[in-house]
Amino acid sequence: MANPLKVEFQFDFGSPNAYLAELALPAIERSTGVKFEYVPVLLGGVYKATGNMSPADSLRGIKNKPEYQALETQRFLRRHNITKFRPNPFFPVNTLMLMRGAVAAQFEGMFEPYFRAAYHHMWEEPKKMDDVEVFRTAFAASSIDIERLMARAQQDDVKKRLIDLTTDAVNRGAFGSPTFFVGREMFFGKDQLRDVEDSIVEQISQAMPKTA
Repeated sequence: MANPLKVEFQFDFGSPNAYLAELALPAIERSTGVKFEYVPVLLGGVYKATGNMSPADSLRGIKNKPEYQALETQRFLRRHNITKFRPNPFFPVNTLMLMRGAVAAQFEGMFEPYFRAAYHHMWEEPKKMDDVEVFRTAFAASSIDIERLMARAQQDDVKKRLIDLTTDAVNRGAFGSPTFFVGREMFFGKDQLRDVEDSIVEQISQAMPKTA
């Protein structure tokens, strides 16, 4: 019987830490047997609703902490053997177009290729993905029917869905990216993935019927 535990990865393409965390999810899926649900949220909306700000802003002018964060990133890259990551020179990128595209791609059954292409053009061969022409050219080069998705992304149901997902994330405790939910348990940040996996295992074990 399929395990009913709901496990979510809430992401915004503009977060490098969400990109890095996602690369580690397949190993967790293999070891636990769960599949993460990928939930697009608008990080700018999350920040506005919670009074938060990006690390690029919150760490500016602080001595030693940005350097430590960079060290932690290097450790994460080594631990998970990540070699394709490149900082985006245009960071921060306005991700409204990208995230509406993600919702549209889910509605149109095109999510997986769209998702991979978006991350490729944000964090592997980074581009200024809030420029409409750059956006269009990048996805077309990845064989995505981007004209179809751009048109779909302008529909009210897509816009409402992204707003609703973002609002729901905040209402459940989210304040940044990446955020994970294992059932009702929330975890924030790529460095919490070990706890995410432990929680999955624990909750699956608790849900299993006890034998006499």
